[in-house]
Amino acid sequence: MNDTHTHWMARALSLARKGEGLTRPNPPVGAVVVRKGEIVGEGWHRKAGGPHAEVIALDKAGAKARGATLYVTLEPCSTSGRTPPCTQRIRESGVARVVVATRDPNPKHAGRGIRLLRRAGIDVTINVCRAEGESLIEPFARWITEKRPFVTLKLGITMDGKIADRRGHSRWITGPQARREVQALRRRADAVMVGAGTVISDNPSLWPRPAKGRQPLRVIVDGKGRAPASAQVFTDEHAAHTVWAVNRSAIGKRKPRQTAHGAQVWKIPASRSAGARSLLKQLAREGILHVLCEGGGELAESLIRAGCVDEYVFFLSPKIMGGRESRPAVGGKGWLMADVPELKIIEIRPEGKDILIRARTVQGR
Repeated sequence: MNDTHTHWMARALSLARKGEGLTRPNPPVGAVVVRKGEIVGEGWHRKAGGPHAEVIALDKAGAKARGATLYVTLEPCSTSGRTPPCTQRIRESGVARVVVATRDPNPKHAGRGIRLLRRAGIDVTINVCRAEGESLIEPFARWITEKRPFVTLKLGITMDGKIADRRGHSRWITGPQARREVQALRRRADAVMVGAGTVISDNPSLWPRPAKGRQPLRVIVDGKGRAPASAQVFTDEHAAHTVWAVNRSAIGKRKPRQTAHGAQVWKIPASRSAGARSLLKQLAREGILHVLCEGGGELAESLIRAGCVDEYVFFLSPKIMGGRESRPAVGGKGWLMADVPELKIIEIRPEGKDILIRARTVQGR
């Protein structure tokens, strides 16, 4: 791998990450224009309908783009949507080379932008920092190819796997550094999801702090309609960004008080696994690419059993809860040993006194 290409692509990737949680239903993208070893223009996609990263970077470069190299984290778009195709703008800029991290995951477009640029006489190099580029757009790729959001399940747990004491209290199992990392996870996501038990016990806001422009959808999965209308998610200034997902039988034809400040009601099937899949499909139709689920245990179990969890983020606290009545990280009846979901650990790192463990489901289990 060309070290120079890797260096500048790393800069483009860092710019792209600034757009996580802001661009739905578009993917985050970063771009850098380099001429004679110096950046002459750079940019990142800030919101759907706004200029793409390549256009921002080329506009900043101006005449200096001629003969330069454009580094971009995703294959430039080649079709008109809310904005003109980036391939057209790139051809007009006079850049000599385009370096791409990864192809467009949309089968209808994959490779087309690269072919158009090459036909225009532009030298195109692909797959520079490919793994990082694919990781960046994984939620978008899941949405495009499987018509559902990418789901991250976050659990703050004690050493013995508990998320709350026997009274339902969980504040605070983890320390301040871990909680700051949770806020960063919320800023990366398009929706933050919890079960009714979490709302009843903790009355969380679920809004990122600080939000930095993010406006995630807050999704309350509440099959029996137990979440109180007085909860923050139904009454605060962001109430219009709340979805209350309930079984049809839980509310009947009445207008629930939970909608008084603008929250939406979505009706889902009574079966927990079917309800989870149905809800995720509806979120995908609304352009939600990435869902962060923060529990509790029953919701975690339903998502795992439905095969809908793509990524696990555990915050392991050096505490022991104990007791049969304290609440486990994953509820339900559990699995027999022969059928337990198996995870592959991707990352382990300290977060203050706690440990962050990132994992994926082992395929074929």
